[in-house]
Amino acid sequence: MEVIGKVKVVNPEQQVSASFKKRELVVTTDEQYPQHILIEFTQDKCDLLSSYKLGEAVKVSINLRGREWVNPQGETRYFNSIQGWRIERLAPEAPAQGAPMPAAETFAPAASINEDEPDDLPF
Repeated sequence: MEVIGKVKVVNPEQQVSASFKKRELVVTTDEQYPQHILIEFTQDKCDLLSSYKLGEAVKVSINLRGREWVNPQGETRYFNSIQGWRIERLAPEAPAQGAPMPAAETFAPAASINEDEPDDLPF
């Protein structure tokens, strides 16, 4: 799956435990009702975010993750996360330009005009 939008937030890396680190990215989609999507990058993928700046247009490849957790009272809860595994810059859209006009052909002016010839042009 992919999320396309502009970088809104790039959080610093968090060392969650001795063996686990993560870094969060928020991407704002460009649609009628823009969404602010929080995407987590973990472990060696954290470094992928180092060169991205706020406002850059990006495409992020993601996986949806779901977890089940049973609390001490025995109730089962479910949690979702969005995990990023690749990010790439999108080229800024160039202004639309039509196809170039072909060079106009030039014709030599008529050598002589005979006004007595019938004009049969339909316009």
